[in-house]
Amino acid sequence: MTSCGETTLYWGAKTYIVGIINTSPDSFSGDGLGDIDTALSRAELMAAEGADIIDVGGESTRPGSQPIPLEEEIKRVIPVLDRLNKRIPLPLSIDTYKLEVAQRALDVGASMINDIWGLKRDSRLAALAAQRGVPIILMSNQRDVSPLHDIVFPDIMSTIMQDLRKSVEKALSINVPWENIIIDPGPGFGKTPQQNLEVLRRLDELQEFKLPLLLGTSRKSYIGQVLGLPEGDRLEGTAAAITIGITKGVDMVRVHDVKEMARLCKMADAIIRR
Repeated sequence: MTSCGETTLYWGAKTYIVGIINTSPDSFSGDGLGDIDTALSRAELMAAEGADIIDVGGESTRPGSQPIPLEEEIKRVIPVLDRLNKRIPLPLSIDTYKLEVAQRALDVGASMINDIWGLKRDSRLAALAAQRGVPIILMSNQRDVSPLHDIVFPDIMSTIMQDLRKSVEKALSINVPWENIIIDPGPGFGKTPQQNLEVLRRLDELQEFKLPLLLGTSRKSYIGQVLGLPEGDRLEGTAAAITIGITKGVDMVRVHDVKEMARLCKMADAIIRR
């Protein structure tokens, strides 16, 4: 059980849907929303379609993308979060690895931090999460050693588990409560297409952590490579990956297509979670 703002997340009861709002025009999936009103409308639609949490990010994470200045990221995400906090009754998450962005986001109503670097870039995010009493998502990201997804690790799952273990231990050492830590294996981040498929096959190994597990596989490039399809035509591939994830213990899924994935998760939960 984890508190996220005024919402309590009961792990194991259902698969929670995290709707993605990208305010970067450079989004890999082609859904970047540079206009505040458009982003707000998209988030409101996601809430109506079954999202449990809205995750707002301002910096592209596509392969080869470049970091943006701090002030630009703040300019992109803070007005959106501020207005969303007043308009939708869902917890808001900030997708950032920058301390100043996370601080400003929590100030305007965000109640979760999503760190794609798992504290490797700035461990002060853990101190912020501990101080504010908010959950933090720690992702395993291999782009620091494999920026082009071209390293074949001897055992990708062992690499991910070692990476996550370091992130979790760091968070705990900085007084983040155990119940406020969520882990993410990071499909698509520094892993080859075949390694990503192996991660999906072996997701159940992450149950060793006894922590909630988030899967962010929506529209990823390895799905496109398997199916030979562009970013906007990977709905069925995403659905297949998420279904496999739920059978292997995933607690949250981060998605672009909320309506379809919420229906999928509801059906899968009815079968698997009883």
